[in-house]
Amino acid sequence: MANITPDLNQKTSDRDALPRWQATVLTLFPEMFPGPLQHSLAGKSLKEGIWSLKKLDIREFARDKHRTVDDAPLGGGVGMVLKPDVVAAALDAVEDCPGPRIYLSPRGRVLDQALVHELVAAKGAVLLCGRYEGVDQRVIDSANLMEVSVGDYILSGGETAALTVMDAVVRLLPGVLGKEASHREESFETGLLEHSHYTQPRVWNGIEAPEVLASGHHRKIAEWRQAEAEKETQRRRPDLWQQYLARLVLHKGKK
Repeated sequence: MANITPDLNQKTSDRDALPRWQATVLTLFPEMFPGPLQHSLAGKSLKEGIWSLKKLDIREFARDKHRTVDDAPLGGGVGMVLKPDVVAAALDAVEDCPGPRIYLSPRGRVLDQALVHELVAAKGAVLLCGRYEGVDQRVIDSANLMEVSVGDYILSGGETAALTVMDAVVRLLPGVLGKEASHREESFETGLLEHSHYTQPRVWNGIEAPEVLASGHHRKIAEWRQAEAEKETQRRRPDLWQQYLARLVLHKGKK
């Protein structure tokens, strides 16, 4: 079982180098981690110790010589179910790890930016990756696992969902992005989708970028971006638009 963490015996003067967030992953496929998160800014910040990764192989907690982790579902049916005693033993082994215990499940609360911020504040998360037909409900209930879904579709297992959760959290940690405020205008941070982006050349393929963006007038640029965000949200995601309007009404009512 690999544990990628900075040296916890470092000097007091190096306290800032200690992880700001720890991901603890319980999986049958520990070799899938950190996966894509070993690259780019997430990988750089992992090496710098801004966040850490601990991964445990669920199979290590099997109790028989064949290392059996699953069994047929009671009542019949297709597929296999992860055994409660094995999963519970794995969870007990990470009892001291920070953050909520999360089971990646299509039945769970849908991951959104609000939940991402909650996980950032929690200083970590224990991510249980299911396989086959899932995990015995008794261990979900007894361990009070938070079920989280990354969308209304089915994956082969919870590993790619766990990577999605980790990626969403890590990029918000102080010191990961180049500018601390760079994520504040992104989609979902304000309840709106993000405005469109343009770069040089000003005219490409006969299409000119919006003139206001080259004006140097910061207030007008900000107003254009806000209007664009509202227009795109209303057009693409009417559900988000209605939520945004409701929040505006609520905010005005509190004044």
